[in-house]
Amino acid sequence: MENRPQGREKHVTGQGKDFQKKGEGLNSGPVGRQDGYSGRQQFGQSNGNSRRPTEQSRTTRASGGHSPLGIIAVIAALLLGGGGYGISNLLGGSDSAGTSSYSSGGSYGNSYGSSYSSSYSGSYSSGYGSGYTTGSDSTSGLQGGTLDLSSLLGGSVGSGWTSGSYGGSSVSSGWTETANTGSLDTSVAAGAREKRTRILGNGKDTVTIMVYMCGTDLESRSGMGSSDLQEMLNATIGEKINLLVYTGGCRQWKNNRVSSQVNQIYEIRNGKLTCLVENDGTAAMTSPSTLTRFIQYCTRKYPANRNELILWDHGGGSLSGYGYDEKNVSSGSMTLKGIDEALKNAETTFDFIGFDACLMATLENGLMLDSYADYLIASEETEPGVGWYYTNWLTKLNQNPSMATVEIGRNIVDDFVSTCQQKCRGQKTTLSVVDLAELTATVPERLKEFASSTSELMKNDQYEVVSNARSNAREFASSTRIDQIDLAHLAYNMNTDEGKELAEAIRGAVKYNRTSSDITNAYGLSIYFPYQKAYKVDSAVETYEAIGMDSEYARCIQEFASMETGGQAMSGGAVSPMSVLMGSGSSASSYGSYNQDAIYSLLTGLMSGNFAGVEGLNSSNSAYLGRAMDPESMSAYLSSHRFDDSQLVWSDVDGVPQLRMSEDQWSLVQDLCLNVFYDVGDGYIDLGLDNVFSFTEDGALLGEYDGTWLAIDDQPVAYYYENTVISGEHYTITGRVPVLLNGERANLILVFDDENPYGSIVGARRDYVDGETETVSKSEAELNPGDHIEFVFDEYRYDGSYENSYVMGEMTYQGNHTISNVILKSRNTVATYLFTDIYCQEHWTPVIP
Repeated sequence: MENRPQGREKHVTGQGKDFQKKGEGLNSGPVGRQDGYSGRQQFGQSNGNSRRPTEQSRTTRASGGHSPLGIIAVIAALLLGGGGYGISNLLGGSDSAGTSSYSSGGSYGNSYGSSYSSSYSGSYSSGYGSGYTTGSDSTSGLQGGTLDLSSLLGGSVGSGWTSGSYGGSSVSSGWTETANTGSLDTSVAAGAREKRTRILGNGKDTVTIMVYMCGTDLESRSGMGSSDLQEMLNATIGEKINLLVYTGGCRQWKNNRVSSQVNQIYEIRNGKLTCLVENDGTAAMTSPSTLTRFIQYCTRKYPANRNELILWDHGGGSLSGYGYDEKNVSSGSMTLKGIDEALKNAETTFDFIGFDACLMATLENGLMLDSYADYLIASEETEPGVGWYYTNWLTKLNQNPSMATVEIGRNIVDDFVSTCQQKCRGQKTTLSVVDLAELTATVPERLKEFASSTSELMKNDQYEVVSNARSNAREFASSTRIDQIDLAHLAYNMNTDEGKELAEAIRGAVKYNRTSSDITNAYGLSIYFPYQKAYKVDSAVETYEAIGMDSEYARCIQEFASMETGGQAMSGGAVSPMSVLMGSGSSASSYGSYNQDAIYSLLTGLMSGNFAGVEGLNSSNSAYLGRAMDPESMSAYLSSHRFDDSQLVWSDVDGVPQLRMSEDQWSLVQDLCLNVFYDVGDGYIDLGLDNVFSFTEDGALLGEYDGTWLAIDDQPVAYYYENTVISGEHYTITGRVPVLLNGERANLILVFDDENPYGSIVGARRDYVDGETETVSKSEAELNPGDHIEFVFDEYRYDGSYENSYVMGEMTYQGNHTISNVILKSRNTVATYLFTDIYCQEHWTPVIP
C-alpha cells in the first residue's frame, strides 16, 4: 500500500537448521560483544549453580500512562516487523492494567513446531503527530492503515527524544537541519588566513601529487592497492602533473611490479609505472620519519607550486590516527601527533591533504593539519573498500592544472560516491572537502563556547540533556565503539545558542559534502565524544595537548565521562545477562539503598581508586574522574536520576507478559534491543541483538518472542543490529553477522531496505584480533562467488564467563542467498530485553516468560 510503513519485514520461512559445532573453538576472542562480558562475572555469577534453570517466579506490578519511548518504539517496531506477531500486534488488541504475578515452570522456551498466528482488530490513536487508524488487521497484512512517517518521525517526542531518533544513533529519521550535500560553497569567511598555496592560473601551474600507499591487508587480501594503481595508470597525465606513489606495508602485493620485500617509490605518467627508488628499506610506514622522507624526496626531485598529499590505508579517527603496516604490526598506527611530527619535519605546505582511509574527517585532524595545508579531503564514516576512484579526477586536473582546489575536491568526492553507489550498494559512504583556513578562523572560539555551555548544563543538573544529545548524534563505525560522532549534529542536538553557532561554523568550513542515501546527519566533520568507552578520555586529552587543541573541550568531555562513570558505578558497575538467564531476576546488583549518602560513599571510593567493576577502568586511564561536579553534587544528581532495575519485571495481563515503568524511568532509556540466547546444556550461545519489540497503546513493553531468529539459507546466524536510517519514503536497516571469510575473521554486512525488505548481503568487513591494530578496516568492495563463509557464535558458561567462539554452519557464497527468520528446532531458546540508560549502562530484563 502507498502509505504503508516500511522496514525489515520479519520473513519467517519455516524450520531452521540445527546448531552443530564444527571443530574446536577459534580461541580468537568474542565475535559479538567485544568485551565478552569481561570483568562482569562478579555481577552475573550464579552462586556456583551451573545447572540449567528450571523455574522462574516473579511478583510484579504494572502502571499506566503514555510513554514517550513507547510511542517512538511503536514506530520503530512497525518499521522492523514487530516482536513475535509482526506488524499487526501494534495496531490493536486488548490491554488492561493491573497487578499480578507471573510464573512459569519447566524449562525455558517453548516448542515452536509450527508458525505462530494471531489476529487483532482495533485502532491506534494518540496525541503524537497525526492520527493512525486501521480497520481489521492480521498477521497476513495491514488493511486500510495509513501512517505519515514525516509527522511521526520528524519532530521531538517526549523528554530527550529529538528528531524522531530512538536508541541513540540506532534510528535516524532524516536530517536534523537542511542537508549540506551536493552543493559547492566557494565563499570564504571573513578573517580566514590567506591560502598557503598560490595558484598561478591559465594553466601555468605545476602539481606534484604524493600518494602514500601503505598496502597492508587491503592489498594482500583483496588487491585494493593494485586496483587503485591501475586507476591511476588509466588517467591521462602530462608534463604539468607529477604523480608519485610510495609503496610498502604489505606482505604480498597482487601485481608483478611492486615489491613485497622493501618500500619503493614509483612515478605514474600516461599509463606507465616507473620505479624511481628500488629499495627504500623496510621501515614501518606508520613511522612519521618514513612519511617525512617521502615528502622531502618528492619536493626535492619534483618541485611544484602546488603540492597534494594523499594517505592511503586504514584509518581510526581522532584517537588512533592513520595506518596499519602489516609487516610492522608492533609499530602501531600513526597518531595525529605522529602525523603532525611528520609534516612539521617535512617543511612543506600542501594545497590539500587527503585521506583515502576511514574516519579521518575529524575536527581534531583538521585543526592539526591547518599548519600544513589549505584543505582536508576525508571521510567521516568507514570507507567502502573500493576507496577513491582516481582516473577521472586526475584526468580533469591534467586538463586544467590551475583548477581551484575546491573543484578538485568536488571531483574526488563525486567520483568516490558515484563509484561506491555502483559497486558497493548498501555500504555507507561519506566524503567532504574542508577549508582549513576558514575552519581555524571560525570554529575554535565557537567550540570553546559550546564546550563551556555544555559543561554548565551538566553543572546545573542537566547531564541527561547532554547524554541524550550525545547518544542521538550520528555515530560513525558504531560497532567498533570508537565514540566518533558528527560534530554539527551533536551541536544541533544540544539545542543551545552556542550549539547552533558551532554547527553553522562547521557547515561554513565544509565546502563540499556528499553522502550515500543510507546515511543522514553527516555534515562533514566528526569529533571524539565519550559514551561507549568513557575510559578512553585520558587518551583523547593527551592527543589534544599534543596537537595544541584548546583545553575547554577537553575539560567538557572529562566532566561528561566522569558523570557517566559515576552513573555506571552507581548501577552496580559492569553487568551481564547471565544472571537473568539463570533465573535470578535483575541483571544488576544494588548499591545499598541508593540514598544520597550511599552514592556519595561510592563516588568518593571511585575517585580514590575503587573502580567498582566499571568496564575498562584502571589506575592508568582514570585521571578524568572527579572532573565534573563535586561528589556531593554528583551524588544528589545520580540519586534522583538512576535507572531502577526493580521496575524490570513482567506482569501477566490476560495471558500476555507486559513490562511497565514510570515515565521518569523511560526518560532515562536510550536504547532497547532483543537479546536472544540458545541453551546448549552447559552454557549459552549468544544469538545476538535485534531491535525488534512492540508496545501496548499505553506504552507497556510486550513480552513477546516467537522462537525464531535470523538465518541465511535457513542456517541460523549470530546477528547484531547496528542502525536504521529513514529518509522520506526510504529506509535502510544495517546489521552484521560474524563469520570466517575464507578462514579469516570478518563480519558480513546485511542491509534491509525498501528495495530489498527481506535483506541482502552487501559486503564484508574484516575483524582484527589480539590488538593487531586500533584502526578500522575498510569494507570489502564485494564478495566473490566461491568464497567460503563459516558462521561464528560466542558461547558463555552458566557462570557468565566467556567459553569460546565456535563455527556452527557454513555456506559457499554464490551472490543470491535467502535471508529470513527461521523457527529454531530446539526448546532451548531464551530471550531478554537489553535496556541502555543515559550513563551507557546496560540492564537486562528477566527472561521473557
